[in-house]
Amino acid sequence: MQAIHKGVPAVQQSSKLPDPRKRRRHSLLSMLRHREIVLALGSGLLMLTAWGVGSISQTVSVFIYVAAYFMGGFLQAKEGLETLIKERDLDVNLLMIAAALGAASIGYWNEGAMLIFIFALSGALESFASERSQKDISELISLKPETAVRVGEDGMKVVAVEDLVIGDLLIVKPGEIIPADGLVRSGGSAVNQATITGESIPVDKSIGDNVFAGTLNGEGALYVEVTSPAEGTLFAKIIALVEQAQNETPESQRFIKRLEGVYAKVVVAATAGLILLAPLLLGWSWSFTFYKAMVFLVVASPCALVSSVMPAMLSAMSKSARKGVLFKGGAHMDNLGNTQVVAFDKTGTLTAGQPVVTELFVAEGYDRLEVLAACASAESLSEHPLARAIVERAAIEGVQLREAEDMKSITGWGIEARVDGRIWRIGKAEEHDAAMPDGLLARLKKLASEGNTVSLIMQDNNYVGLIALQDTLRSQAVAVISKLREMGIATVMLTGDRSETAKAVARAAGVDQAFGDLLPEDKVNHIKNLRKKHGHIVMVGDGVNDAPALAAATVGMAMGGGGTGAALEVADVVLMNDNLEMVAETVALARRARKIVKQNLVFAAGIILTLIIGNFVQGISLPLGVIGHEGSTLLVILNGLRLLR
Repeated sequence: MQAIHKGVPAVQQSSKLPDPRKRRRHSLLSMLRHREIVLALGSGLLMLTAWGVGSISQTVSVFIYVAAYFMGGFLQAKEGLETLIKERDLDVNLLMIAAALGAASIGYWNEGAMLIFIFALSGALESFASERSQKDISELISLKPETAVRVGEDGMKVVAVEDLVIGDLLIVKPGEIIPADGLVRSGGSAVNQATITGESIPVDKSIGDNVFAGTLNGEGALYVEVTSPAEGTLFAKIIALVEQAQNETPESQRFIKRLEGVYAKVVVAATAGLILLAPLLLGWSWSFTFYKAMVFLVVASPCALVSSVMPAMLSAMSKSARKGVLFKGGAHMDNLGNTQVVAFDKTGTLTAGQPVVTELFVAEGYDRLEVLAACASAESLSEHPLARAIVERAAIEGVQLREAEDMKSITGWGIEARVDGRIWRIGKAEEHDAAMPDGLLARLKKLASEGNTVSLIMQDNNYVGLIALQDTLRSQAVAVISKLREMGIATVMLTGDRSETAKAVARAAGVDQAFGDLLPEDKVNHIKNLRKKHGHIVMVGDGVNDAPALAAATVGMAMGGGGTGAALEVADVVLMNDNLEMVAETVALARRARKIVKQNLVFAAGIILTLIIGNFVQGISLPLGVIGHEGSTLLVILNGLRLLR
């Protein structure tokens, strides 16, 4: 291991940022993938050309219009026919193609071409919204490390990331992408973790710190010990989460999709009925009836309704991803907008999960620092979080540790060790301990009522004192609870910790209700009861014991930075940077998205109804119907895209 301090050897570099040529190729491929935009713009250009040529040669103009129809309507016609053949259902694509062909059949070539052009353009815009929602993940995938430089007995060797195993030692040069999750064993650097946590400022890393695959090393060399195989890295999990999100559809969109099939059949039936019955019942001429029917077919098509939901939801998901909040699907963004109650786990969620000593109380006749030294010496042999907190307290107060011997764990209570020839025991303080002196018992009750976890200190068989420890609130906890309250959302805390501790932490954070002493199944029962009473419930947690409650909630949010794999798997939303403030901010964004969806639906329905009534009462020209209908579609898409700002 000493060799790694002698500088960074000149070996083939591991995973680097894509070079400019790769980026240019990626951009070209990206443009080719957006064939909807190319075809839509090409269709519009041909439409204008045909209109200009029309004054010279009608025959040539018609041929150019046919080309415009084919270029702009090919993808829509293909999709509509696939729906008709495979699902035996009509959709808006076939309606629009039928309306355009109907317009052409009565000589309105330009209006039909305009309909095709604007319909294709609106579809391209919706694809753009989808692309923007996936932009963060596509950029992340482009940074996926492929190789690593492994340090072994036979020197340094470039290997595939998939071949790495836990315990391998890697070297990561300045400017390279870290190829695997691991621990820094030597060196120091600032690492840009924006791809994982959303943090814009690089984080200093030194010996013992965790680093993540897919993050960018800064100015220093790092020697990293692999702690996770390639498929188990946080990076790989993020990709899997977002890829899953692409296949999830909001309930509102599923409703619109179901409505589309029924609505399309009604419009086709109404158009056919109008063509067949109007001349007989109303005495309209054939040409007048067919024209009215074509206008009706155009203005009644549900394009704007169909485009009201997904652009807004996808834009909101993209904005969240840029801030380190990943959704597994648009359905969860939709549900989050209806949140009535947010339930929090305590340890590691509202609190930092790192207990600190809040008080050391010793009985009369004992020296406080001597007692602290003995406790810390005994606890120094333990890896328990409470033990580490006691050792850290001793270090803060400058207490020198002594040699501890014969340390052993007392199951269900605490530890025992020999320090300076005396037996010291530190363990759970019980309020029903009848032998405890009255002074210690009174202090124990007070400390416990304040939310402390209290340990009893004994020397041989003598009661020496009490040491109180408490998990500290996250710095953002009070702010996020306050923000949720301002939004009219109630808050609940569910924890396996003692009820007294739960209530004390809830008071400090401002949480409305707290429930303690809960097993995982108890948390699930509370979530179910809350859902029955209030409707949409969000659960925020980080541990294995939170996984059942996360799954039972309407929307489960997991703390991605320190959360367990089980919590990440079952959660619907992942806070990659563990920033609690993003809970309230994300709920607010989801509400904005739902508000925009409602605006779009009301606007789209209003425009369709107005145009239908206008067609039969006042009379609307086909060009005006095309502009009104397709213009409303473009407006609802643009209204959804404004969440990308």
